[in-house]
Parts: sequence; C-alpha cells; structure tokens
Amino acid sequence: MALEKTRFENINPSRFITFTFPNPSNSTTLLRVAVLDTPFQLTGSPRVAAMLVPKQRESDWIFSTESGHLQLLLSSPGIARLILTGNQPSNGHHSRAIYHRPARNDSSCDGELGVSLKPLFLALSPKSCFKHGIPEIPILSYEDNVICGVVLERCVGSLVGEMVVEDVEIESGGEASKREFRRRLRFKRMPNLVQTEVRIVPNIGFGLDYVEIGEVEFRLDNSILVHPYLVPMVASLQLIASYIEGRIRSGFRPKALCLGVGGGALLGFLKAELGFQVVGVEADKEVLRVARKYFGLEDGGGEHINVCVGDAIKVIEKLAGRGNGQSSGSVGAHEIVDDCAVLDGNDVDSKFDVVLVDLDSSDAGDGIIAPPFKFVRNDVLLAARSVLCDNGILAINVIPPNRSFYTTLIQEFREVFHELYEIDVGNGENFILIALVSPVTYSTSDCEDCFLNKLRMVISGAYMNSIKKI
Repeated sequence: MALEKTRFENINPSRFITFTFPNPSNSTTLLRVAVLDTPFQLTGSPRVAAMLVPKQRESDWIFSTESGHLQLLLSSPGIARLILTGNQPSNGHHSRAIYHRPARNDSSCDGELGVSLKPLFLALSPKSCFKHGIPEIPILSYEDNVICGVVLERCVGSLVGEMVVEDVEIESGGEASKREFRRRLRFKRMPNLVQTEVRIVPNIGFGLDYVEIGEVEFRLDNSILVHPYLVPMVASLQLIASYIEGRIRSGFRPKALCLGVGGGALLGFLKAELGFQVVGVEADKEVLRVARKYFGLEDGGGEHINVCVGDAIKVIEKLAGRGNGQSSGSVGAHEIVDDCAVLDGNDVDSKFDVVLVDLDSSDAGDGIIAPPFKFVRNDVLLAARSVLCDNGILAINVIPPNRSFYTTLIQEFREVFHELYEIDVGNGENFILIALVSPVTYSTSDCEDCFLNKLRMVISGAYMNSIKKI
C-alpha cells in the first residue's frame, strides 16, 4: 500500500507507522522504516531526528517494536518525531544467532547511508519544520555496553508477556585483560529496561582469550550483585544494622520481604551472604520458571526462601490484614497461585525487618517508571508499614519520570513513615528511597556489630557512605 506524503505533514501524538523502502546502498534489499511521534502535545516548533539501527540488532525489541521505539524517543530530549531505519528484522526468532558489535570503522558505511537517506528523512518531516528553510535532520547513534550476545530463550508470561533471556559480553572499563559476561532478562513491553542481570563466568578449563559467547558453557556467580540499584538497596540495611545484630544474637534470622523477584538475584544474595530468611512475591509464574532455570533461584524456593506468585499489593494487604487480626479470607487464583509459607499457617512472628520493593509500571506508554502509580497510595503504604517490625525499614527502587513524581512520592511516604533517607545510584536514572518505621538508633559499636562488618565486606562501601536523610 502506497503512503501519502501528507500523512507526515503534522505531528500526531503517539502515531506509529512502519513501511519498507528501497535500500540506496543495495538495490536488491529493502529497509524497514519506522516513524513515531511524541506522545506529548507540542509547545513549539517540532524537531525531527533519525537513527540507523545497529547492524545485526534489527530483531532486538529495542528497535523492532513500538515500545522500544518509544523509549528511544523519550530518551532523546526535544525530539518530536524519531525515524528509525535499518535492515528488515529476521523472522528467525528461535535461532541462536550470535550478535557481534560491528567494528568502529564500519561507521563510515552508516555515514554514507545516512547521507543517501537524507531526502527520505526530509520527506518524513512535518511542514512546520520548513518555516525557515530546509531543516537539519540529526542522525542519532545508539550506544550501549554490549560487545556481543546470544539469545538463550524466548518465552511468554501470562502477565508480563514476551520475554527474552540472553548472555552478553559487556565492556570492562578499558581493561583488555579483564572480560565481563552477564546473563540478562528483558521484557518485550519495555525492552530498553534490563529486568534482571547477573554475572556469569566461563566453566573451568577455558582461558578468557578463548571464550566466545554462544560457544562455551557459563556458570552463575551470584556472590556479587551487578544490577546497578540492587547494591544500594542492600546498603540501606546499614540504617538498622545494630537492630539486625540484636536479632541475630537473640537467635533469630532477620526476615526480608521482596516485592518483585525477577531472576531472584537479590533473594539469593540476602540468604547466602547476609543470612536472611526471605519471602519473594512475583506476579508472573513464568518469570519464576525462568529464574529457576537460568538465574539460580532455588527450585521450590529452598531453605529460608519462600516464593509466592501473586500481585504484590494484594499480598501486602493480606499480610497486613492478618497482622491486624483480620481473617485472611480467600484469595483468587489470579492473585495468589502458589502456596507460600508466609501466607498460610499461623506464624505469630510474621512481621518483617525489611521490605524491598522492585516494581515498575506495566504500561509501556507511561515510559520507564518505578514504582507503579498504584503502589504510592496511602492505604498501600500503611499496609506496607504494618508488616514491618517496629525497627523495620522499607527500601524502594525509584525511577522517576520527572521531578514532580519524585516529590509527590516523598510526600506520600512522609505521611506514613517516621524518617526518610535516599541513595542516588549515580546512573542518572535510579534512586533508592528508604523509609523507617522508627528513628535510627545506634546501640552497638561498629567493632561489635558483626552484621555491619559483614555488610561492608559483601557490598560497596561507597553506597553505605552516601545515604542521605531527606
């Protein structure tokens, strides 16, 4: 079907159009062209930009889906229309094709293609861009730290939709002798966001010089946390280290409730490295299957780890109701699917020392936002506070779309909790907001606090030193 040029004369919020176009560099092939307009109303003259899809990544959801395209647009300040152009994606989704980042000198070919496509980019620009002559259409480049990668599995969850597990090699900070490998989980609904990331190392017998992604077996190294915001989440425990030390000396395991499991790296770390009893809540059963198969989550939870399938808010409300002496009632199958020791039985000591929240919005149209809006309700926060011990804390991963969102979130938490602290993760995206039921108390000296010393040994002290009261 032929496209009329007039379709592109105006910015139409959230309009997404794809079509094929003859490749000026190869007359026997077609390019895929995708055009997306900003979801926001314009306040001035629109700006248009183009991006050439990196070779061999045409099938990556970042570039082949509307949700990935939207995130690229939202991360390009001031751009009202983003045009993506690249080879047509392969239909071989189930193949184990290995991606290798093109050499730097291949950029000259992209430059020539960009020049050849300039008339197309101008034709796809709104009329208002030509008020002062022919506009300049910048060609943006996409860069990340992935050197090579291979897809291990694609699958579909009942709630999160399509997801992909992949092994990748990433840049190691310029040290040629040091190579870093990761296993990642991403969702199609928000492909630009890595949901879970763990370190993997080659099996014994392979020197790093001979290791190639997709050609050797890897094993998990869950002794360290590599996902950017998980270490600062754990660092929040410093605020109640003396309280946790007291619990341990009294013969109790500290208890953590993790809302959002993903690959389960945080649960395993809390149990193995810090001696916690952990309960995890994950909305999608398929995510847990993937976590057990690829990310080391112990099958069936394992000793001192219990995992529930259900809606995090529903679980919090049920726990809060039971803690207040209310009948637990019945929970629908769509809310709680699996048995969970903490939701069944009559454990008197059912409160938690820490609640760790790692939930993001399920609506790609909202952009990358954490936590979802529905979690920041007064009744939900009150329920979360009620499942905490008197000296407990709640630490939550926050990805604010704007400053007003973060300000409102802080105000809502301040109405429910006694003290608030924050850690700036330092990646320009994440903050960890820490809410305390009671004021911080220090009853044990550092030299006597074995838990605090252990905490300093297993995570970066930089984050522990950057906790700021707000």
